[in-house]
Amino acid sequence: MKGRRRNAGFTLLELLVSLAIFALLATMAYSALNTVLNAREQVEQRAARLTELQTAFMVMERDIEEAVARPVRDDLGDEQAALKGGGVGTGVLTLTRTGWRNPLGVARSDLQRVDYVFNKQQLLRESWATLDRGPGNEPYAEILIDGVSAVDVRFMGQDRQWVGYWPPDSASNAQSPDAVLMPQAIEISVDVNGWGRIVRLFRVPG
Repeated sequence: MKGRRRNAGFTLLELLVSLAIFALLATMAYSALNTVLNAREQVEQRAARLTELQTAFMVMERDIEEAVARPVRDDLGDEQAALKGGGVGTGVLTLTRTGWRNPLGVARSDLQRVDYVFNKQQLLRESWATLDRGPGNEPYAEILIDGVSAVDVRFMGQDRQWVGYWPPDSASNAQSPDAVLMPQAIEISVDVNGWGRIVRLFRVPG
């Protein structure tokens, strides 16, 4: 009877070995779960980033394909080209577009002045409530893409040649200024952190 009682339980060594095995299995399971969760988080982050980029380029495409040859007056009364961009500075592209939605039926034009600005690693879209602005007329700004290291733009003229800024120098010597108001196409290149260089080509109407 005493021998059977002695053999019925676990020894301390056996308990320690069992606990060690359980701890090892728990560590392996936690590591595997943690890896899966990290991978899922990275996938969700990249998916959100991809959605942000797709939305930004969709907004650009909408604005450019709705561009019209309508110059404006700035807050100093000087005339600004219907479409301009490139060169030096933070301004990437400025244009007048049509098709500005008006679901509330406000008494305003369906034309809108839009400005794309690269500043502090952000690509911004600025828009004005009126085309010909007065003093103190500030734009509404929204961030399209964050984490941007560079933005480049170039324009295809009516002669199918690419130039780095618009309007080109030939605009001042042209017999028909309307012929140089708008390019045929616009190429925008954006260097996005973690994604590299993304290039998009947009058709200009007309």
